[in-house]
Amino acid sequence: MSKLIFVLLLVLLVTAAIPYGTVEAWWKAAFVCAVFVICILAIIDSLVVEGAPVLLPMLALSVLAFVQTLSLGSQQVAGITVWNTISADPSQTRFFALQMLALTAWLALLYRYASSEHRIRVLVYTIIAIAVVSAVFGILRQATQHETGFLLPLLRQNTGYGQFVNKNHFAYLMEMALGLGIGIAIAKRERLLIYVALLLPIWIALVLSNSRGGILAMLVQIVAGALLLSSRSLPALRAVLLIVLVAGVLLGTFWVGGDRLASNFENATRELNPSEAAGVSRNEIWRATLKMFAAHPIAGVGLGGYWIGITAYHDASGLMTPQEAHNDYLELLSSAGVIGFAIGVWFAVVVIREVRRNFDGSYLRLGAILGITGVAAHSLVDFGLHILINAIVFLSLIMIATRKSSNAYAKS
Repeated sequence: MSKLIFVLLLVLLVTAAIPYGTVEAWWKAAFVCAVFVICILAIIDSLVVEGAPVLLPMLALSVLAFVQTLSLGSQQVAGITVWNTISADPSQTRFFALQMLALTAWLALLYRYASSEHRIRVLVYTIIAIAVVSAVFGILRQATQHETGFLLPLLRQNTGYGQFVNKNHFAYLMEMALGLGIGIAIAKRERLLIYVALLLPIWIALVLSNSRGGILAMLVQIVAGALLLSSRSLPALRAVLLIVLVAGVLLGTFWVGGDRLASNFENATRELNPSEAAGVSRNEIWRATLKMFAAHPIAGVGLGGYWIGITAYHDASGLMTPQEAHNDYLELLSSAGVIGFAIGVWFAVVVIREVRRNFDGSYLRLGAILGITGVAAHSLVDFGLHILINAIVFLSLIMIATRKSSNAYAKS
């Protein structure tokens, strides 16, 4: 990028001398625009020096979304001109592209400006503080709310959890904070009880939210953490540690969650049975999503256009139409086709490669990996990354896990 910018400056210098020494208004305007374009490239260069490998797939997905909104001609329908596009909802797809660009810029800015270990710690403490406040708010709301509105006017009784209108979206935030908290608690052994006290409301709120996906994601985190922490121990000892940890978490979870959580897990089989769910079970939604992908395999129905495209393939009464696929991997496949899914795989491969390359044994980086692992597992059955705060925290974890090591964190 640096060489490209320098060459462009030389090209601009040469071309400025050609049309009468740049005296015409139109050429002056072209010069001004060219300089600003080079400035934009310079800004990008200064931001993405470290995080470029992770940022490029995100930029590619934004470009794909813009392409999905381009007009492919028009046709007359009932006397009205309708423009043909890849996306079933060009407006939402454009908004998705802009939001993805904003998230890419957010991650680039983090790579650039969360440049010191002090700032990384401040970022981590901020995420944990947000989760703790959200957890306490959720517990208070569950215990005391008796009518619609609890500080926020759209919060209805027995719906959602914390400040979220969907309990599963709340669980995403708790999973990520829990992973980070485990990492920092291990790193700061002298303050272990303080961090355990902070993590306790997060864990309790995650259990009380009654999110099956959240509980399963937490178990995946526990197993992954045990495997990573015990990688140097004997296989038999590792197996015993895993069994003890999982059993302890399960017993504690069902003790805190009680009959309500147990009943929720019992309902899982019924929700996967399309005959008992009026066409809105996950099983039926996933089947319809695969049908839609089969009809649009190359570029999908448009990122953000799922809710429109699925109506042609979802066989149900029409009383309830799925707005999401309840599986982020399937939704990416159906909304962006093979092209978009390949970009998603590219992103995952780059993140894994950068994590392995920069892993230095720090427990804070381990905590970020656990948070990412929980999201990866939960996204098999939900769509929590559609919520902006979850996407922002997720990208923050990716930055912590993939940034270059400075050997400043506590290590094993």
